[in-house]
Amino acid sequence: MPAEPASAALPLAAARRRRLRADQARQLADLLRHQILAGGFPDGVLPLEDALAADYRASRNTVRQALDLLRGEQIVARQPGVGTVVVCEKFPHGLERLQGLAETLHEHGRVTNEVRTVGPVAAPGLVAHRLGLPEHADVLCVERLRRLNGLPLSLDLSYLPMDIGGELLGCDLENTDVFRLLEQLTGGPLGHAEITLEAVNADAHSAAVLQAPRGAAVLMLERLTHLPDGRPVDLEFIRFRGDRITMSGVLRRSL
Repeated sequence: MPAEPASAALPLAAARRRRLRADQARQLADLLRHQILAGGFPDGVLPLEDALAADYRASRNTVRQALDLLRGEQIVARQPGVGTVVVCEKFPHGLERLQGLAETLHEHGRVTNEVRTVGPVAAPGLVAHRLGLPEHADVLCVERLRRLNGLPLSLDLSYLPMDIGGELLGCDLENTDVFRLLEQLTGGPLGHAEITLEAVNADAHSAAVLQAPRGAAVLMLERLTHLPDGRPVDLEFIRFRGDRITMSGVLRRSL
């Protein structure tokens, strides 16, 4: 192939350098984000740019771009006279055990629930199918805004068969996990759950309720919980504020 003209090669080389620097900034931002969320800066202040550059063997330009990325995510902010400080705390949500939100986050504060909707509705086709019910059967629909220490954390929409869910109408849904109430009503522990986790853009309603920017990414958890005998009992669609929660678990490879 003929060699590129010198005049064309220079812009291409500059573009490659910019792309490489952007890749390095993204990679450094990933490392710093992990360190921040793991409590690596207990006083809430990041080291100076020179120190970060030395620690990570990166250029100051790369460090600045990485910090710009984290500022865009509203994880850190620049404070005059102080430096770069952590402004966002994320709470860990484990995926290894079947637990309600209050059980999962009990070490981080108090979970309270604002009950926005509760009552019987005709089950949409998908809901009836997932719960193993006849089409258009009545189900209990519960929507709750869940807060941790007063901060909006998730918007939970649950569908339950009426023979079990109907008994929740007289229960304390404002202060108790649905899982705990179900176990009290059924007289034993729940069985297992199937989950799907994906990122979606917050619609106007969800964003307003969660006090999040419209169009911001939220974590959508779909969870179908079963009784020990395998009967599906609770279909949930949970929107978590992505800037306040992290999902984690341990995966083991079976040979």
